[in-house]
Amino acid sequence: MRSFKVIRDPAAFELLADDTRRRLIYLLRVKAMTVAQIAEELGLTPQAIYHHIRKLKDAEMVEVAREERVGHMIETYYQATAEMFNLAEGEVGSEKVLEQETRESLGALNKLGFQAVADPEAVATLVKLMKSMKEPGAGTPWMDRVNELKDVTYLGKQQMLEFIHLVTTSDKEFEEFLKSYRELRKTLRSMVAEPAAVPKKR
Repeated sequence: MRSFKVIRDPAAFELLADDTRRRLIYLLRVKAMTVAQIAEELGLTPQAIYHHIRKLKDAEMVEVAREERVGHMIETYYQATAEMFNLAEGEVGSEKVLEQETRESLGALNKLGFQAVADPEAVATLVKLMKSMKEPGAGTPWMDRVNELKDVTYLGKQQMLEFIHLVTTSDKEFEEFLKSYRELRKTLRSMVAEPAAVPKKR
């Protein structure tokens, strides 16, 4: 399994817009699972899971990890093809997926005691700002080079890409990034209120 994978296929964006497929990808990033195991975890039928698996395999986001013989049957284990998928900027469909993820993230903040309002116009603003702030290393030759390093951990690779991004970014690009980051913070603070009580450390 690769650490990063850049998605450029517009059809793949549409696949990720489906909640079940996103949950399936999250599961298969953690460990390899059979269709039956996934179906039990997600509360769906094996037939429905196989349908999603087939589409994700065609999009090269899921692959066969291994096959095991159990009696007279062969069990197939599937895994995600990468630990993290990056949506290539400017591609058709990426904005739709980002908007969906942003709404879900804001909704999840409410579970932690934050008061978040996912106003459509504000969500669109957040997505626009996030798309203007490039993922460190995403879509550049450095990502593949870093991924080829076998003796570096996943978190280490992320740190390397961050360092490369900071070193190779021009002063003008960096100032634009900071400008967008400040605007992102301003927009978020207009949408999200902190909880009355901050949870204590365990």
